[in-house]
Amino acid sequence: MKPLVSLFLLLSACTTLAAAQPNVLIILADDLGYSDLGCYGSEIHTPNLDALAAGGLRFTQFYNGARCCPSRASLLTGLYPHQAGVGLMTSDKGAKFPGSGDEGDKSPGYRGRLNNQCVTLGEVLRPAGYHTFACGKWHVGDFDPTTRGFDAFYGFFGGYGVNSYDEKMLISLPPGGPAVKSSGPYFATDAITDHAIALLQGTRQQPHKPWLMYLAYQAPHFPLQAPATDIDKYIAVYEQGWDRIRAQRLERMKKSGLVAEDTKLTPRSRIPNLKIAKDHGSATANEANPAWDSLPPARQKDLARRMATFAAMVDRMDANIGRVMADLKQAGELENTLVFFLSDNGACAEWDPFGFDLKAPDPAATRPGMGVNLGTQAGPNVLHEGAALEHMGEANTFMSYGSGWANACNTPWRLYKHYGHEGGISTPLIVHWPAGIAAAEQGKLRSQPGHLIDLMTTCVDVATATYPQTREGHAILPMEGRSLVPALANQPVNRESLAWEHEGNRAIRVGDWKLVALKGRPWELYDMSRDRTELHNVASENPDRVKDLSAQWQTWAKRCNVLRADASGSPENKLK
Repeated sequence: MKPLVSLFLLLSACTTLAAAQPNVLIILADDLGYSDLGCYGSEIHTPNLDALAAGGLRFTQFYNGARCCPSRASLLTGLYPHQAGVGLMTSDKGAKFPGSGDEGDKSPGYRGRLNNQCVTLGEVLRPAGYHTFACGKWHVGDFDPTTRGFDAFYGFFGGYGVNSYDEKMLISLPPGGPAVKSSGPYFATDAITDHAIALLQGTRQQPHKPWLMYLAYQAPHFPLQAPATDIDKYIAVYEQGWDRIRAQRLERMKKSGLVAEDTKLTPRSRIPNLKIAKDHGSATANEANPAWDSLPPARQKDLARRMATFAAMVDRMDANIGRVMADLKQAGELENTLVFFLSDNGACAEWDPFGFDLKAPDPAATRPGMGVNLGTQAGPNVLHEGAALEHMGEANTFMSYGSGWANACNTPWRLYKHYGHEGGISTPLIVHWPAGIAAAEQGKLRSQPGHLIDLMTTCVDVATATYPQTREGHAILPMEGRSLVPALANQPVNRESLAWEHEGNRAIRVGDWKLVALKGRPWELYDMSRDRTELHNVASENPDRVKDLSAQWQTWAKRCNVLRADASGSPENKLK
């Protein structure tokens, strides 16, 4: 009877879809780790996201693109990031080969902005009758998002982050829209939410039609900043240290079924940049994050305050998401709003266990819509002591929290943002849609593997939209993803493979098998059904499987513009 029941649920969901186009709310967190929500094992207070999970679904094997720009390109376009022109960051690699001029035709995957071979969610859903809005962080090219399908935008389209206390870094587009004022002191997370709610409320003054809201928070990306009252409630929690927090999170994850009961806590992950670690005094003999109890008390206090600030940013983001949900409920729109919540990459370890401290930009030099784009590898580390601890997280502090805490935020996986291992590409995904998820399924887990590329396909599916073949005379690449609608009724999401490349780190997953490698290093092979923590590399015992998966990755890399067009030989060798 189970197959018949599942089929009935799927057909019921499809019937609901046909009855009314749902609103679509995509909430993207920035640098949030896999286990950073209460409903994914965290000690951080996230009651609103936990409530969405209880009334929706939690996906346990959902993937992003390993870093902010590539992930956003995939989410917005339904393509792999290199296909959309954003395989790295927002610098144009095609124009920077000395003596060669612009070689963009040879490096189309690295132009640093969305290209003419893709369309955005806004460009697809607007012709289907949707209002289309974007709020928060853009980071797929320094241009106005309203030129790519969005009716209105509030946020920053340049840079990776903002000073959360500097309102001049964010901009409302198109110019001349209604002024939106916060009820309290300016803070970016609050302001992004204020504008999102105002845009949604504006749609209710018009004849009803559905809306798309892409709500991309800057939190909890560095610079880590939050009000002191939010930070203070977490200081004692993190004075326990990252080793105890990792163990506690894993136990909660086991109890909730997010990971198998026999899942082992991975060893402390490697330090990403040993040179910086040596400069900061955080290097270890085994090149891994240090044991918390090996650190001096003054260092522990500094690091606990850094993590408490990170947690405060997550806490405040959750409170703001609660404001959005309350507005939708009051307007009677929550029932038929499809909500996605996820993160753009794994937790950020840049660049050593102690983290860095940058000099805050001069507010007088701020340009509207242009956030922070400071280099971080040369940033020093400041050990805050005494009264200086109380000022961490304020407007003039631009700090990160380092690789030790990033390791904890990615519990139980290995490594971090930038990498193709699970700690770099695994994201929590909450899907909430009362009208589209059967009551009997709400609150359950979903183990179907998925990827950011699936959001476009899913939105086209539920909105009964038409994905175009051309845009402004340019041929558009077909969608790469699969609709997640079957997964809502716990049916399979059939696909051949998923693949990644970022900074030479690479991976491919086919079924339960994952082939992954660090830049310039040999392939590693893992059976995800038994070893998702990637502790037992079985490449040497399975040479034929490694050869086959490697060939599949090479085919994907060539097709998706991962390599320069004139590259010859093995794609892996070109990424060393």
